[in-house]
Amino acid sequence: MMQEIGVGLIGYGLGGRAFHAPYVLATPGMALRAVVSRDPAKVHAGLPGMQVVADVDALLALPGIDLVIVCSPDELHADHAIAALRAGKHVLVDKPFATSLADARRVAAEAEGAGRLLAIFQNRRWDADFRTLRRLIAEGRLGEIIQFESHFDRWRPTPATTWKDARAAGIWQDLGPHLVDQALCLFGKPEGVSADIAALREGAASPDYFHVTLRYSRHRVLLHATKQAAAHGLRFVVHGTGGSWIKNGTDGQEAATVAGQRPEGADWGVDPQPGHLTDAAGDSHMVMNERGDYRLFWQALADAIRGEGANPVPADEAIAVMEILETGLRSSAERREIQP
Repeated sequence: MMQEIGVGLIGYGLGGRAFHAPYVLATPGMALRAVVSRDPAKVHAGLPGMQVVADVDALLALPGIDLVIVCSPDELHADHAIAALRAGKHVLVDKPFATSLADARRVAAEAEGAGRLLAIFQNRRWDADFRTLRRLIAEGRLGEIIQFESHFDRWRPTPATTWKDARAAGIWQDLGPHLVDQALCLFGKPEGVSADIAALREGAASPDYFHVTLRYSRHRVLLHATKQAAAHGLRFVVHGTGGSWIKNGTDGQEAATVAGQRPEGADWGVDPQPGHLTDAAGDSHMVMNERGDYRLFWQALADAIRGEGANPVPADEAIAVMEILETGLRSSAERREIQP
């Protein structure tokens, strides 16, 4: 029989409610057994009957918890992950892995010493558009990539008062991990990083804009995000020697779970907005998307915990992301390119 993996969730904000709890419940062989929250009513509104505990120590003292998901505020990720690892638990940490490269390395060393699995949540490797792009590149339809441009723009002109909008690195710490991770998956470590990270909105407590160039020997990667784009549909622009691919619209899985939908059904992860491929002859046509499916991450995580597969996002890959994030902050502060 399949060994059931008991799961404890630290935090029930947007991440816990939309990105973690629904997928644990949808993953065969996983069972969500407890949630750490100071607001039991909020948890029970979405998870009736769920055991709610007040703090991390109480969670770690419960029997039957094999995997701990760290979805607390960023500055607590490292401490919570280390506490869970020292209690003998496997750990999944939401992005960003930590608030510093040193803390990320500290957590990774703890996991290695404990002999426990440590995974980092990079769900957007399983976005419909990114899966489509990987297929196009693998098939050679774009030729050699010359320029890769990745956007994650939003229209939020008035700063919020939440802790997320007060992060020290702001949007670069929030959305940057997604865009950097995708770039590293495709191209590996760059030779240089040039970053412009800034707070441009009136009254913004932390950066709400970034434009970052990753320099490679034969191509360039441009990562861009702003909270002041009324027209924010552009997602990818990729130019290669064999053609160009442009994709508008974002993967709909986040919006679906935020709206309370369960990750199930034949149409889950379907992105109805196709990209457009223009080949070297100038002919343009629509490219239907691969199906996005964050459930693939969760099933891979369950298999890895049972020793039946590879860790879907191991610590070394997340540390590589942290290296670029820290290099970007230095580059922006010093206004120059820096080698990671």
